[in-house]
Amino acid sequence: MALQFQIIPVTPFSQNCSLVWCDETMQGTLFDAGGDCPKLLAAVAKAGVNITKLVLTHGHLDHVGGVLELAQHFSVS
Repeated sequence: MALQFQIIPVTPFSQNCSLVWCDETMQGTLFDAGGDCPKLLAAVAKAGVNITKLVLTHGHLDHVGGVLELAQHFSVS
């Protein structure tokens, strides 16, 4: 078992969202999902990851902009 990750730049600020997952369980977390939800959803689907958490490092708009939409999509809080 190992943790895998992918950095996904989002928004016009090219803020880094991080997709982190376990390669055994394929459960993962998105960190700082600032926006560009279709791009993030495509990356998650391509990696075959089941998102179980969304984590924010702080509350700036470029880090939180996509969280509500993604929380609803993945049914996480």
